[in-house]
Amino acid sequence: MSDFEERVKKLAEMIENSSSTVFFGGAGVSTESGIPDFRSKDGLYNQHDVRFDDYQPEYLLSVDCLTDHPDVFYEFYRQKLNIEGIEPNKAHYALAELEKEGKLSAVITQNIDGLHQKAGSKEVYEVHGTTMRNYCMRCGRQKPYDYIFKSKAPVPKCECGGQIRPDVTLYGEMLPEEAWSKSDDVLASAELFIVGGTSLTVYPASGLVGRFRGGNLVIINRDLTNYDNRASLLFRENIGEVFDAVLKCMKAE
Repeated sequence: MSDFEERVKKLAEMIENSSSTVFFGGAGVSTESGIPDFRSKDGLYNQHDVRFDDYQPEYLLSVDCLTDHPDVFYEFYRQKLNIEGIEPNKAHYALAELEKEGKLSAVITQNIDGLHQKAGSKEVYEVHGTTMRNYCMRCGRQKPYDYIFKSKAPVPKCECGGQIRPDVTLYGEMLPEEAWSKSDDVLASAELFIVGGTSLTVYPASGLVGRFRGGNLVIINRDLTNYDNRASLLFRENIGEVFDAVLKCMKAE
């Protein structure tokens, strides 16, 4: 048995023996679906685009940009964050299957792409919001997920004249209170915490690891994180590969 197979077997056993398992994922969960992450060498923040060279990457996804330069914000948003035609990958489907089988309590995600729900997951806490919802900043009216992408106006507007924005947590904004509270609650009783595809550098979402008090922390990430020394189990392989192997192992037993 290879080292990878041994670690897969151990994770499968952890999941089987855990009364409450929570998964926390970042951009790396969706890269296998073709969505770029943010900070890697090929990530969204490192894609050269002369249209946006005058701005810092974080500024382009900030509430200040939305307010002060909305035309720039929406141009960047439309170019970089439209996931039309993007499908969930093995990791998304595996997590949905584990939840369906009663082996996963919840998914906490930093991603804003809605792919966990598209794969079938029900208990998903989106701590950075989602591009799947839009609303009017004046009257609060909800708009379809593709409203901003289909709008021809540089700054999409509501019937009331208010500005339509994505229900995404931008830099400079507080995290969604409900998603954070639910994440806190589910972690309080979790025995197994699986973290995947995140550098664990974006606070306060990364602080969730510090709140976990259960027995086993598992990290699946291609790069080192500041929490690796706390992990019971580490994977550098792709998340989809790991979960695909874990499911096969669980079904074989």
